[in-house]
Amino acid sequence: MTDQLLNLACGLFLLTAIGVLWRRELAALITLLTVQGAALTGIAVLFAVDHRHPEAFVVAAMVGVLKVGVLPWLLRRVLARVPEARETAPLVNVAASLLAAAALTLLAYAAARPLVNLAPSPTARAAPVGLAVVLIGFLLAATRRRAISQIVGLLLIDNGVAAVAFLATGGVPLVVELGVSADLLLAVLVLQVLTARLRAVFGRTDLDDLRGLRD
Repeated sequence: MTDQLLNLACGLFLLTAIGVLWRRELAALITLLTVQGAALTGIAVLFAVDHRHPEAFVVAAMVGVLKVGVLPWLLRRVLARVPEARETAPLVNVAASLLAAAALTLLAYAAARPLVNLAPSPTARAAPVGLAVVLIGFLLAATRRRAISQIVGLLLIDNGVAAVAFLATGGVPLVVELGVSADLLLAVLVLQVLTARLRAVFGRTDLDDLRGLRD
């Protein structure tokens, strides 16, 4: 596997996750998620080229279609139905979010050190990037209020798990990728219904309004 291309793809993968914390425009979040999907596809293609297994190429193609095409297209359809184009009131401001992302990245590298020491290959050394994106995804999902922002956080978590699978565990079996893809599509379709209902009842898509449904 070409180490330079792998480092470039992993760097872009982590940079887009940090960019998602930096930007508040929902359209920009979807664009960054698309770029991150392209970086993840690059990692999967490099893995397939390195192993030269037909199933690995099929999985890489599925990752590209889902992460770069289908999911961003569905999210843009959801965004087109709601008037709010920005995350107006996150629970944590941008500066604190970026500091937290730096701390989580350091934590990921520290936690993955025993795994890297077991097999210090170029792919294993890059695996902490995936773990860092998982933690940043949890941070995004926990600190944003808009439904689209939170689903972007969940998709970051899935991208991070997939990256760790490719870099540290030798790839994702085709049947597992099919199951994950079906789950992601279902989650985004549920989001589409949820945002439409929130918009119809409350006039916006702030998930804090769901507390009103208990009354």
